[in-house]
Amino acid sequence: MDSRSDSVAATLETLDGALNTADERGRSMDGRTKRNILDFKGNSMGNSVNVGEARCNSADLTISTDSYTKTGSFTSQTSSYTQETPESNSKRKRKRIGLLTAHGVFEGMGKWDNNSNTVRALRHQVRTMSYDENLMDTMILNQLGTDLSPAKNKKKKPLDLDKNKEKEALVAASIGFPKNFLTEEEIEAGVVQTIGDVEQDNYIEVRNHILARWRENVHLWLDKSQVMESIRSQHKVLVDAAYKFLSAYGYINFGVAPAIKVVIPEEPTKSTVIIIGAGLAGLGAARQLLAFGHKVVVIEGRNRPGGRVYTRKMEGGGERAAADLGGSVITGLHGNPLGVLARQLSLPLHKIREKCPLYQPNGSPLVADVDAKVEAQFNKLLDRASQLREQMGQIAEGISLGQTLETLREDAGVAEVLSERQLFDWHLANLEYANAGLLSDLSLAFWDQDDPYEMGGDHCFLPGGNVRLVSALAEGVPILYGKQVHTIRYSASGVQVVTANQVFEGDMALCTVPLGVLKHNIIKFEPELPQRKLDAIRRLGFGLLNKVAMLFPRVFWGSEVDTFGHLAESSDRRGEFFLFYSYAAVSGGPLLLALIAGEAAINFERMPPTDATQRVLAILRGIFEPKGISVPDPIQAVCTRWGGDPLSFGSYSHVAVGASGDDYDILAESVGDGRLFFAGEATNRRYPATMHGALLSGLREAGNIAAHAANRLVVAKVERAVPKDTQAYAALLADLFREPDLEFGSFAVLFDPRAEEPKSHVLLRVMIGMGTRKKINESGLIDQPAMPQRLLFQQLQMHQQQQLHLYTMINRQQAIDLMEIRGGDKMRLYYLCETLGVKLVGRRGLGAQGDALVAAIKWNRAARRPSSIAPVILNGRSSVKLVKQQALPQENLQLR
Repeated sequence: MDSRSDSVAATLETLDGALNTADERGRSMDGRTKRNILDFKGNSMGNSVNVGEARCNSADLTISTDSYTKTGSFTSQTSSYTQETPESNSKRKRKRIGLLTAHGVFEGMGKWDNNSNTVRALRHQVRTMSYDENLMDTMILNQLGTDLSPAKNKKKKPLDLDKNKEKEALVAASIGFPKNFLTEEEIEAGVVQTIGDVEQDNYIEVRNHILARWRENVHLWLDKSQVMESIRSQHKVLVDAAYKFLSAYGYINFGVAPAIKVVIPEEPTKSTVIIIGAGLAGLGAARQLLAFGHKVVVIEGRNRPGGRVYTRKMEGGGERAAADLGGSVITGLHGNPLGVLARQLSLPLHKIREKCPLYQPNGSPLVADVDAKVEAQFNKLLDRASQLREQMGQIAEGISLGQTLETLREDAGVAEVLSERQLFDWHLANLEYANAGLLSDLSLAFWDQDDPYEMGGDHCFLPGGNVRLVSALAEGVPILYGKQVHTIRYSASGVQVVTANQVFEGDMALCTVPLGVLKHNIIKFEPELPQRKLDAIRRLGFGLLNKVAMLFPRVFWGSEVDTFGHLAESSDRRGEFFLFYSYAAVSGGPLLLALIAGEAAINFERMPPTDATQRVLAILRGIFEPKGISVPDPIQAVCTRWGGDPLSFGSYSHVAVGASGDDYDILAESVGDGRLFFAGEATNRRYPATMHGALLSGLREAGNIAAHAANRLVVAKVERAVPKDTQAYAALLADLFREPDLEFGSFAVLFDPRAEEPKSHVLLRVMIGMGTRKKINESGLIDQPAMPQRLLFQQLQMHQQQQLHLYTMINRQQAIDLMEIRGGDKMRLYYLCETLGVKLVGRRGLGAQGDALVAAIKWNRAARRPSSIAPVILNGRSSVKLVKQQALPQENLQLR
């Protein structure tokens, strides 16, 4: 039995087992489906391609064979990316080239349109909601028409948060924020103290308002004070939390607008970060970190920025054009950070038109009825495959999408006529193009796991090529080109990045190399990456897409379409030049690109450029010459070879059999206790295989790096400021409490100098007499049935050396409420321990959070000028003690 038969047999056995298991679990599966799968006799996917020989007979034909042609570049119909990936998977999986309006999926934003004629809309899964894309389109058009003018300096009246909240929620949803829930990132950042209550609801409205406010005019820096102009002052704490989160992770105030660039400090003062890779992820992270005040250097193996986003200039015969050989399409303008960059640069975008005529192998136009029939059948099979995986449960994780579709196709008797099978194969090729991989490699269970997050809005070309975005991001960023990294060392003390002849040392490193490079072990990590991450690298797929770019003397294919497709004669060549992009409207010249996907893309890398060009010309002449249109030889042709590129080894990632969306998250995890970080399209679970996913991952990691650096600084300050010796720590606390911010009865309070909000932390000290030392129970209350309370509190007036000091952390408002409790210290102690549920601890029981607060108070006092007066403001309440604060002795300011 040959390997093909073995594959079929294995598929039958696996599917049969899956069905039996599903039956045992009580899942409903009709007998017809089970019989259909068991009767599977079709061919397996991924057959080898037979590439015929072709000769170049034109003396005028010029084939470009420069270094980039040899190493390759890739294009993608829905997104461009740098060391990341091209367009969005989801968009590329749509009908033909994914030009239909995308339906962003966010809970609470309305119902999902199950009547959509997109491939993805037919699958039954979480994507049950969407937002109003027509309204979003209108909003974006309004912004494009008004946001280039500076906003009037006019103070706005405070608005009720309920006003316009649906509009603002719409903007937030387009960016990826649910309407009624926090994202995982927000929860991890601790933006609210309690999940699921009114505070969360108010935070979400504040967050949405900030997002919508900045997206109105991305040319300007949005200051927190501007936000407060339209939000009630009582929500200042929520504004602080939302503004800090959105700024740190690149949701607002990012990009290349002049007002954004001026915030980069001339002299960085924070940690040193080494970024490996000058693709969209690396460049996005670098700009953010520079704005945060970090020292940054980017190390790039190529002699240009952009990574897998590469715009090649082509010229000759008086014609010139810009060809995007890598990521090429901006997929979905709603919420897309690439759209933000284009707006900031005032770059026009060309909406890709939906019209995409298909031509048969002989060049004749496809009959419309056959086109509609086969497309409907294809979508139904995808729908059935989705239902089947739900019935299979976990077993579907070990089965490929390609095997399942072929089984279902044969059973249903779909596309048995040759002409219909050729069209069906075209749709399969389009699906392989969307994933840069063979359908036989794609996981049935998770191949489309990113669908719920796809960007909505139009798909666009950028006139002049995506190099315009790359160049803007790279401007002012320190980049060292032509340096291939072969070793990355990381430890508790920092990182080392080693190239052929240099060693770079820093506090942290960000690795943005493509998944293909990680799979080929081009970079040695010392120590080795955790097994968990190595397994994720192995499981995820990394596929291939190639293209041929041709500059012609004239546009012979017409100006009414941006795309057209061609059907292959046989299934094993279905992805060979199956789709054409017309760049005539955006490149500056008569430029045409032919795409090669699936197994054909693999075999294409072994095909001589002249042969490839002649095959493309044969297809074009078969289509246009019967119409009386002559097809000239190209002035210049360029063939990509992304699979053989040692700096990428492929195009973009996909979820292979055995992998899941979790693997993207694992690949994104930092290692070495916050020393080595990872970014790139293959680290973005929501937007993998997309250009915007790459950029977003860089912004994400810039926020993570800044957070780790800040935490490390706090820990260092705590270690220097808080003595480890028990007696020394006691002396420090006694010294600090000599000048409390609040003092009432036996209670004293120190405020956090870093925040003034009612919910900011304070350190509370309670003085209790020595006679009660052994009578403090686990809850912090005093066990003393025999001692009258008046005797207990009389002991609180004893000399300090005879007193026990207990501590706890509460918030500022609770401290004020405690001070105003009637009934003296007895009732205050009861309120503290019973009502607030606080546990009193010794000085060493405060933990890391308490130590950090003590350190902050110490450093703040040391930095104050002598004899400064710091009044405490308590909303008009008067029984407050004003404390004179003095600087600590100079020797306490010594840094290690």
